[in-house]
Parts: sequence; C-alpha cells; structure tokens
Amino acid sequence: MAERPTQETINDENETTIEFPEPIESAVDENPDSAEDLDPKEEGGLETFVVQAEEVPIRLDKFVCAKLDISRKRASDLLDEKRITVNDKPVKASQKLQPGDVLVVNVPPVQSMEVLPEPMDLDIIYEDSDLIVINKPKGLVVHPAPGHYSGTLVNGLLDHCKDLSGINGVMRPGIVHRIDKDTSGLLVVAKNDLAHESLAKQLQDKTMHRSYKAIVHHPFSHTIGTINAPIGRDEKDRQKMAVTAKNSKPAVTHFTVLENFKDYAYVDCSLETGRTHQIRVHMAYIKHPVAGDPKYGPRKTLEAGGQLLHAYKLTFVHPRTGKTMTFEAPLEPTFQKILNELEQEKEQNAG
Repeated sequence: MAERPTQETINDENETTIEFPEPIESAVDENPDSAEDLDPKEEGGLETFVVQAEEVPIRLDKFVCAKLDISRKRASDLLDEKRITVNDKPVKASQKLQPGDVLVVNVPPVQSMEVLPEPMDLDIIYEDSDLIVINKPKGLVVHPAPGHYSGTLVNGLLDHCKDLSGINGVMRPGIVHRIDKDTSGLLVVAKNDLAHESLAKQLQDKTMHRSYKAIVHHPFSHTIGTINAPIGRDEKDRQKMAVTAKNSKPAVTHFTVLENFKDYAYVDCSLETGRTHQIRVHMAYIKHPVAGDPKYGPRKTLEAGGQLLHAYKLTFVHPRTGKTMTFEAPLEPTFQKILNELEQEKEQNAG
C-alpha cells in the first residue's frame, strides 16, 4: 500500500510512532473532515482498475459489482450502454478476467434526486432542538448514494426529525461526519445550520474527539502508538484508499492496545483527522488490518459480516450552550460476541 517503507521511532519500550517518510503532494483541503472524501461513484467520470492475480478467476460483471459496490442490474446497464471496456475493447458480462487486464468504467454522474423520509427504528443516544446523536448499527449506510437510494440513516432521520441542516445538500442533510456502512457506533447530526457550522468547525479545528474500538490481526509488541501517514485514493483501485504521497491529505491515528490475543489484538483508536477509511487504511499499513475487513484485510479472517470497528466515544462542544458533551455506546453485539470468544480462548490456553 505504501510507496516507501515506513519510518518507525521507538519512543520507549511501550510506545511507537510510525511515520510516512516522503513529502506529500496534498490535495486541496479547504475544509477537512466536515464531509470527508467523496465516493467516486457520486462524482462520475472514468474509473480504471487493474486486475490482480489474487482476484481471479472472476467474471467481468461480478468484478464490476465488487469494485463499484453496485447491483448486478446496474453493472448490466453499464455494459449495455457500452460504458465498460477491458484492454480498450468492448466486453460481455460473462467474460473471464485475467491478471493484468485493464478495466475502464465510464461512470455517469449521479442525477440529483429527492431523498424521501422512511420509518426506521433509530437508536437515539441524545436529542435536542439543535442536534441528534445516533448509535448507528452495523450494515446501515449513512446517506443516499448510487446503489443505496433508500434505507439509509438519512432517510430514517428525515422521518424522525422532519427537517435537518441543508448545508451538505439534499443527499447529505445534517451529515457532519460519517462512518462506513459496516462500522457501527456514534454519529452527531445537525438539525439546523447553526449547529452544522459549529460542529464542522470543531472537526476542522480538531476539537471534536472520536474514539473507536477495533479487533485487528496480530498481537502488538508495543502498547501505545501513533500512525502519521497521508491518505489518498489508491491508484490501482479507485474504490480504495491508500497511504500515498500523491494527491493525499495528512492523516494521524493514535492507538492503544487494550489486550493481545494469539492471532489478534483489541485496540482503542482515536482520530486526529478524519479521512475516508482512515483507521482501516492505517491499521493495514502497519500490518495489523482490522479483522473482518473485506476491503483492506486478508481473505482469511474472522467471520463478522464486515470490519470489527466500533465508534464508541464522541466528544464535542454543544453549538448553542457551549457545554462539553461526551457520549459512549456499547459494543455492537457481533463485536462483543467475538471479543468474548477471544477472551475465553485466551483463558483456556493460559489454564
């Protein structure tokens, strides 16, 4: 993932700092973190993928579905519209891809659409006239995007709140920050523009604090660490992020090892920045990918229905009252079950 080896500084026997040694070519970042990085599916344009040896054998349509996170019907439509080529040649859905094949998809820009309210059982941690704090379950998409026009958190929030801040447009009303579909945990959503502007500024000023718990591959030799490595789009796969010096943004993650197991570790991660997939990319970069992660982790991993990553703690200053507010959410059930199993296995092996 990295273009150069990391630089690791051992501060003492329990603490390490991992830094990317190259100067970065920063992308424009006038308002970091507030909306995070856009998904290329939302922007439209050409997407290029180089087929890797470990990805074959696979049919073209299945490959496109996986890379763009779209339905088989949507992939079929793109093929019918002649928007997909392999090695500069038109292709059929059933074509088997080979290592080194270059696949180009001309993704049409997303049409603006009305986001409709939908009844949804929301786990509301706190709510007032300015904001709402939600404990998002695993598997729920935060806002509408290609392939997920309904059934998102925003649809449920519009039904519950009736009105949200319009600063981020019709597709992301009220959304100040987001977490991935298969990451569970805390989000604060703005009900009005005053709240949105204040919360977005706290993100930009790094005064909003977000902490996560994760189960990652391999035990650690240190108990505390900092990863300072810039993140940008992966040049080989535009649906992924990577540690890279090109067109990247600064990214810093702090972590504390809570417990080591035989093949895994339980860690607490806090964000100093908020790049797309930041914890997942950074932990994979230091060879401790998040367990269950289908995008950045190994094929052989814990069966968890997605990455074992939970946004458990959120601290910010209330936009109207000026009061510092801290919220915590218990571990998601699947996460807690797997953690219990790892602890039981550790106790049995110790006995």
